[in-house]
Amino acid sequence: MTQTSTRQFHWPEYLMEAAELALFMISAAAFGTLLEYPGSPVRQMIHDPFIRRGLMGIAMGATAIGIIYSRLGKQSGGHFNPAVTLTFLSLGKVKRLDAAMYIAAQFVGGVGGILVSSFFLKQMLESPTVRYVATVPGNLGIGVAFVSEFAISFILMSIILIVSGREKIARYTGVVAGVFVASYILLEAPLSGMSMNPARTFGSALPAGIWDALWIYFTAPPLAMLFAGFLHKTLASKNPIACAKLHHDNEYRCIHCGKGM
Repeated sequence: MTQTSTRQFHWPEYLMEAAELALFMISAAAFGTLLEYPGSPVRQMIHDPFIRRGLMGIAMGATAIGIIYSRLGKQSGGHFNPAVTLTFLSLGKVKRLDAAMYIAAQFVGGVGGILVSSFFLKQMLESPTVRYVATVPGNLGIGVAFVSEFAISFILMSIILIVSGREKIARYTGVVAGVFVASYILLEAPLSGMSMNPARTFGSALPAGIWDALWIYFTAPPLAMLFAGFLHKTLASKNPIACAKLHHDNEYRCIHCGKGM
């Protein structure tokens, strides 16, 4: 199969990746507004920021799980993150052209999700307490933000590779990822905003014009996940990576390993 035909044949998966991050961003904008906009009844009722972060974590963790186990995630692989796609590319589990198209689609989806949210939420999403749910460094500075983003990205990718590579528990990879997302939002968000995803950060930054330390979110997550992939390939020879899909136990075709094609 030529590269041209591959692009034509796999366009549904590219659109799915865009839709997945768009849905994630819409969910983030909706729950971020509900929990942080001063005029929101939920914000007025819950004054403790720790509790609000916990609720945000549950919402976004559940969103991630729902996307991964949806028809979209089951067919495309449920990456919706350039750092994840690059890691599977480095492991030889994604074709170069597919990886390039996935990443482009993820960036388009991230921006598109915030633009759709802005259309409906308008000034509420622009509020200083919501700020387009942008991910920016916390009060401890950019150094702590970088280290934090690197650490959480490395841990998440390591866990994904370990769980997805074990046949008996591989089907729970999406659940594990969602639990880590929820935990990170609760515990790590004050340090870096909890991104782990360059396209997610760019999706908020472009419409909002918020470019605070953007380089952190474009470097720390990819470097960390690539390092996790390198270590896994080097040290975990008995636990091979089966495929680039986070949820592979389904009836949908797989453009990565050829299942169902």
